[in-house]
Amino acid sequence: MYGFIWRHLPGNPWVKALISVVLVLAAVYVLFQYVFPWAEPLLPFNDVTVNDQ
Repeated sequence: MYGFIWRHLPGNPWVKALISVVLVLAAVYVLFQYVFPWAEPLLPFNDVTVNDQ
């Protein structure tokens, strides 16, 4: 998959590397700003049961 993306990016290797970094940063931004806040109420991280022993 990464080879496919690399071959289809325009430019020389330095330009491809820069575009790759920008794409990764954009993906991380979208995840933290939109996906994770949307999914957080659906995940059971706050449903903790502790027995008194």
